[in-house]
Amino acid sequence: MGIEIFFGVVVVLLLFALFDLVVGVSNDAVNFLNSSIGSKVAPMHVILTVASLGILAGVTFSSGMMEVARKGIFHPEFFTMPELIIIFLSVMTTDILLLDMFNTYALPTSTTVSIVFELLGSAVAISIIKMHAAGENAMSLGEYINSGKALMIISGILISIIVAFISGMVVQFISRLIFTFDYKKTLKRYGAVWGGVAMAFITYFIIVKGAKGASFITENEVQWIMTHTELILLSIFVVSAFIFEVLILFFDTNIFKPIVLIGTFALAMAFAANDLVNFIGVPLAGLYAYKTAILTDHPLTATMGALSGKVHSQTFLLLIAGIVMALTLYFSRKARSVTETEISLGQQEEGTERFESIWLSRAIVSMVASAMNAIALLIPQSVRKFISGRIDPQNQNAAHVRSDHPYFDLVRASVNLMVASALISFATSLKLPLSTTYVTFMVAMGTSFSDQAWGRESAVYRVTGVLTVIGGWFMTAMIAFTTAFVFANIIYRFKIIGFTALMAFEIVMFIKNHQKHKDRVESKESLKIFNLTHVSNARAAISDTFEQLAHLIEKIRESFDVVFNALFNEDAQSLTIERKKAKQIQLGANIIMANIFKVLRLQQKKDAKISYKYAQTIRRLQKLSDGHRDTVMRSYKHIGNRHKGLLPVQVEELKEIKTCITDIFFNVETCLRNKEIINYQNIVEQYKHLREIADRINQNQIERIRNDECKTRLSILFYAIIGNCIMMGKQNIKLLEIFNESFKFDKELADSYIKLDS
Repeated sequence: MGIEIFFGVVVVLLLFALFDLVVGVSNDAVNFLNSSIGSKVAPMHVILTVASLGILAGVTFSSGMMEVARKGIFHPEFFTMPELIIIFLSVMTTDILLLDMFNTYALPTSTTVSIVFELLGSAVAISIIKMHAAGENAMSLGEYINSGKALMIISGILISIIVAFISGMVVQFISRLIFTFDYKKTLKRYGAVWGGVAMAFITYFIIVKGAKGASFITENEVQWIMTHTELILLSIFVVSAFIFEVLILFFDTNIFKPIVLIGTFALAMAFAANDLVNFIGVPLAGLYAYKTAILTDHPLTATMGALSGKVHSQTFLLLIAGIVMALTLYFSRKARSVTETEISLGQQEEGTERFESIWLSRAIVSMVASAMNAIALLIPQSVRKFISGRIDPQNQNAAHVRSDHPYFDLVRASVNLMVASALISFATSLKLPLSTTYVTFMVAMGTSFSDQAWGRESAVYRVTGVLTVIGGWFMTAMIAFTTAFVFANIIYRFKIIGFTALMAFEIVMFIKNHQKHKDRVESKESLKIFNLTHVSNARAAISDTFEQLAHLIEKIRESFDVVFNALFNEDAQSLTIERKKAKQIQLGANIIMANIFKVLRLQQKKDAKISYKYAQTIRRLQKLSDGHRDTVMRSYKHIGNRHKGLLPVQVEELKEIKTCITDIFFNVETCLRNKEIINYQNIVEQYKHLREIADRINQNQIERIRNDECKTRLSILFYAIIGNCIMMGKQNIKLLEIFNESFKFDKELADSYIKLDS
């Protein structure tokens, strides 16, 4: 290929930089948004504006980090420009595909780990090709790959996981001892000093340490900053503490709010300074390699030793990248999904858990609980009592809990931001591309652990979530290395045809991932009607419960309509879809039950009779959701296993059952939604009719069994569906009774109820 074609390839690389910025920021936005969003420190548009300003400031500090893409993983002097372009193309193709996949499943992964292992995989692939062509042995690989630097990067990332978790845990424990959960009084005493320390801490790591990599600060200015570090720190501490003290005393300001917003700015700034290399470092390295090659006499064969030198990126290119990153924050739906995953793992109160428990999470929780109990025995009881009184979440003043309560409070949010920004900025100053995702995630998990957010009711689920995310990190490394290795071989051997095929594959995967994410979002949106809300008014919450029950019954009715038709037509695909929806319906039922428990705790001994009746909703609701799930699963397994379908006569009989039970669902749903019982007697008569139909077709089924017209599995399925429909019809009637009792409707209407067996 001639030199001209590589100009077009470099343009493609630069276009890849834009795409990588979008998918990368969608993944990494969690790093600096989770604390502000989780604590609800300000409206979303304010949080995004602060973060965007931090990004724009941070990109100017990332110039020095660009060296990682040029010489951090391999020795450029052993490669020609075309070989480096192939390495960079395979890296960018892999990176966009990999990050988009993780974003689709709302899992935060490390853009640093992905870029490092992609560079490693593609560089190893090209190195092996060169070694084979030159007749070199495997030991020569060390000459091409900067193994020492690569190992230092990898070990630094792994160590950062442990350091981040411990740092977050310790700092949060100390902060909670100082401020407690009810921090209104302690804030006046210690807030100004704590705020001053926090501001000095941020400044030290971001301005003082980060100044070395700034593209606009001269060497003399950097030297002056380094020489006067103590003076700068002391000045910032004094000024910040004074300002915070004034805000507290004269304006009664909650200074944690400005601290969290400043911390969001700082962490966004640190993120941009450290992670921008992950998105545009490779394309810029490709551009520099091309510009260097065309200045030589033999651009296609000259080695790229010039890339080993120190090169500062142009500030305007960095600012363009920052603008793209900022815009992505506002418009990326996948960024919201990834953020929600991390926030849910750190929320203070019980909530909807995304992850299930596994044996490893249960074992870890058991070991940690045993260790904590053993440590507690070594601490004097008086000390334990003092500490418990300071860090007990139950001591939070109810007056501070808003109806739109945050996932965690501002104390923890500020610690998350301070510790994470300090660790990341320190690594940036040392030119170590540690993973901002690893650091911020593990800091957040450490503060959650210290704050007892992982209580006995949620610990196993939260630990499973953490293990899932960490497991994804290791998968990132393996997938990145392997995929980049394969892509580099394809591009090297098949040139334009190979790259075109990879682009077609990537486009197809993008479309599929987009649809998967859209389906996940729609599924989650459908659950928003079952809000796990803060309960402050029992009567209003009871009313909300019955509204949610109406939505739940509506979804069960719609699902039953599809399941029956799919069973009649032996439609396995529709049953597969309904099986997935059954999990969502079960989750909705669990959320309603959690709200009921909150109401009962709030009511305590008030309205004991109503409380008892209302509590019965849990039992009825559980039976209702169990009956739905059992019907769906039995139908799914029967058709999926290719067992014999229903007999024509059975189809006709079940159509009668379907019509009757869906009518009951619809009428009950209407009563609950409108908050008035109408045509109650008609619903009871429908239930009676359902029983009569069931008795008749049960007798018919007995005759078919005697005549050997129906196989055993089919008979089991047939009877199970009928039994579930009868049971669910009865639970609907019982829900109406509870609804009537809870809202004290007319006694005449209550007297007309027909009592059913429990």
